[in-house]
Order: sequence, then C-alpha cells, then structure tokens
Amino acid sequence: MKVAVAFDHRGVHLRDAVLDVLDGHSVVDLGTDTDKERIDYPDKARAIGEAILRGDAERGVFVCGSGVGASVAACKLPGIRAAICHDVYSAHQGVEHDDMNILCLGSEVVGPSLARDLVATFIGARFDGGERYVKRLQMIEDLERNASHA
Repeated sequence: MKVAVAFDHRGVHLRDAVLDVLDGHSVVDLGTDTDKERIDYPDKARAIGEAILRGDAERGVFVCGSGVGASVAACKLPGIRAAICHDVYSAHQGVEHDDMNILCLGSEVVGPSLARDLVATFIGARFDGGERYVKRLQMIEDLERNASHA
C-alpha cells in the first residue's frame, strides 16, 4: 500500500515508530524529521491531504502533539476523512465503517508501542462497503458540497 506520512515538530517524536510499521509499504514521506524547527500542522495537513487526493498515496498517517490539530486541519479538505485514534478499535472501525483515509496520532498522548499497533491496525483494515456505510459517505460528500461558508 502507498502511505503518506507527515509530522509536525512535536509529532516527529513518533516518526521512527510509524516508519518501522510501514517498512515494506511504499511511503510518501512529507517530513519533518526534526523538532528543531517549528512546523505548522495546517501546512502538513494540506500536504498529506493533497497527496491522497492526487492519488500519490491511498492512506496517510499524520502526527502532531495531540492529534487534534492534525485531524481538524486535514478534515477541511473535501474528500479527506481524518480522525484521531488512540485505541485499536477506532483505528480499524474508522476504516471499516467510515472509510477513514488519514490516521491522526498525538505524540504526547500515545507512546511508540501503541503507535505501532495503531498504524498496523489502520493499514490492515479494509472498508466494509456495506450499503449503510456507502450511504453515509454519500451524505458526508453532500455536506462537503453544500456547506455554507458564510
């Protein structure tokens, strides 16, 4: 699977754990690899979201300090379904039922061991494709198309 990864200056602390799990996959590395320079998570959200929307990657893993900023920013791009998952159930259920395409993690919330489990679970999960799940995704697409930006 082609997987994009992105880290801000706080998220970089889980970089090695995330990349360990993705060994054997085609990785689109959108950086960063150091905490020496402040990296604004909205810039990384755009980079990872656009990589998925262009088809450069099928899924993404995006890490910031809490996972919240990463998730909020990434979900602003139509077609991106990003969520914070700090438990294994959400990491697979988000893909199976909601076709989540970006896993967001908080480096200040989970450690390397749990991060490895979450990424492996996310990558291993498949969208169920059931009628009710497809209908809900269509409803989300309608929300994106018809959103008022007053």
